Amino acid sequence: MKVNMLDLSEQYKVLKDEIIESLDSVMSSSQFILGDNVKKLESNVAEYSNTTNGIGVANGSDAIHIALQAAGIKTGDEVITTSFTFFATGGAIVRAGATPVYVDIDPITFNIDPTKIEAAITDKTKAIIPVHLYGQMADMEAIKAIADKYKIIIIEDAAQAIGSRQNGKTVGEIGTAATYSFFPTKNLGAYGDAGMIITNNDELAEQARVIRVHGSKPKYYHHVLGYNSRLDEMQAAILNVKFSHLEKWSDDRRRHAAVYTKLLNEKLSDVIQTPIVKEGNHHVFHQYTLRVPNRDDLQRFLKEQGIATMIYYPMPLHLQPVFEDLGYVEGDLLETEKAAKEAISLPMYPELPREHQEYVVKKIVEFYS
Repeated sequence: MKVNMLDLSEQYKVLKDEIIESLDSVMSSSQFILGDNVKKLESNVAEYSNTTNGIGVANGSDAIHIALQAAGIKTGDEVITTSFTFFATGGAIVRAGATPVYVDIDPITFNIDPTKIEAAITDKTKAIIPVHLYGQMADMEAIKAIADKYKIIIIEDAAQAIGSRQNGKTVGEIGTAATYSFFPTKNLGAYGDAGMIITNNDELAEQARVIRVHGSKPKYYHHVLGYNSRLDEMQAAILNVKFSHLEKWSDDRRRHAAVYTKLLNEKLSDVIQTPIVKEGNHHVFHQYTLRVPNRDDLQRFLKEQGIATMIYYPMPLHLQPVFEDLGYVEGDLLETEKAAKEAISLPMYPELPREHQEYVVKKIVEFYS
């Protein structure tokens, strides 16, 4: 049996007619830049996130960068974040002129550990970027308490967590702003690059809108240094079709996660750690990620059995060569480094067949027995 990590073709089969119709509508309108589809998506995603502003940008990486710049982060500032994340989080901080300060993670959720944040705060600290990894929100109440105490902002990196909630509050409600990626593999994915900033801060939102069009307002008059980072109208049209299905897809992911957890815990509860959802959290399972011994050997074995897996992430940001000048060394963030050696993500997408899940679990059990 061949089990893909993700199969977008199944989703397209269901949505094909709607998507083609939406793209034809864009072509017929000849409105390709920041048109009605972008406005509709911005409005829908902002409302879905219980925020008042959505600012569509070219990709999720730009969303973080522009949100930081719009919030006033500049050269000489420090931004506290997690090292156990995709490169875009740290890269955006540096591109905004600031210095990333990495702290360790909670070994249960893989998210930033709030108990480690306060010790990392200096008089240069201006922001915290929690990353809601794999689809589960970080402990935002604890992070917000720290941010309020020290009067620093929160930019939530929610690239993997659209639809995630914590104690009834959505991504973006608690922080100063939040950012989404609509990369094709995401829970709400475009057919190319796309991203968005959401916020209840009208001033930040307006600044972000100016930055995404070369810092121009009015047109051809530039008071800030901006970028060409506009959400494409055709990608917005595709995302508008998909948006109405997002809640169902999230529910499907949660059901698949429950199947994996039940089957794996029946056989291997003393060997591996299945995902733990913290009380009050609504996990949308962008990834279903295990902690396992002999991770690399398991991945090789599963590949031989036709099963795709992914490792998110094999090298933490604080040990990346590009950040060598920050002075981190192995051993500085022990939980992060341990997770980088133990985490493995299994196939996960809304249309994932039950028999594929059973086969995956059967082969994992076979490996450890």
